[in-house]
Amino acid sequence: MSEPNRKFAPEFRVQVAQRILQGESVSALHHELGIKCSVLYRWRDRYRKEGAAGLERRAGRPPGVPNAAPKPSVGAEESLRQQVAILERKVGQQELQLDFFKRAFKRVKESNQAHGGAGKTASTRRSGQ
Repeated sequence: MSEPNRKFAPEFRVQVAQRILQGESVSALHHELGIKCSVLYRWRDRYRKEGAAGLERRAGRPPGVPNAAPKPSVGAEESLRQQVAILERKVGQQELQLDFFKRAFKRVKESNQAHGGAGKTASTRRSGQ
């Protein structure tokens, strides 16, 4: 089968892509050339989309180019700031709720312990309704 990271001349890639587009079986070409089917399909698709120029360069990022995230535009940056502010407010609200429930749970627990321990209700007496 194929060797890992084999390099093929652009002219060879174009010829193979043209053979596929003329109706030759990808599977047959895979067996004949020892190239993975996925690679052959990629060449065919790139040739269809970009012509021979699409097969002259290797796919992926050029060597030495760092993987950098694109900088947001000024409008997008302001939108992101607004989203952060909204989320920070939500976190603050959740902290308040959590503190409230912690205090309430502590009071219920203390009340249960003061009135004889587990098994008793922590609610108030029934109303006459």
